[in-house]
Amino acid sequence: MTLTVWKYPLAFGSQTILMPQNARILAVQTQHNEPQLWALVNPEAPDETRRFLTIGTGTEFEADRLLLDYIGTFQLHSGSLVFHLFECK
Repeated sequence: MTLTVWKYPLAFGSQTILMPQNARILAVQTQHNEPQLWALVNPEAPDETRRFLTIGTGTEFEADRLLLDYIGTFQLHSGSLVFHLFECK
């Protein structure tokens, strides 16, 4: 099996991302001041849709915390804005 690392741009709020099945999330960071997600993927695997939620520190939102898996935190504008990425299960 051949694996590779793919990058996915992140939106704010809720979003779905199509990625190969069983992709393993590696990191969430900014690149050129834009939020990105990196995942280890098998490019030959069939695609699946995964849901993510990006929220800012202090933002209230409705969700069952048991259905959210924390992925990571990233900062924008020299740390003046801090966001948190969760995967919705």
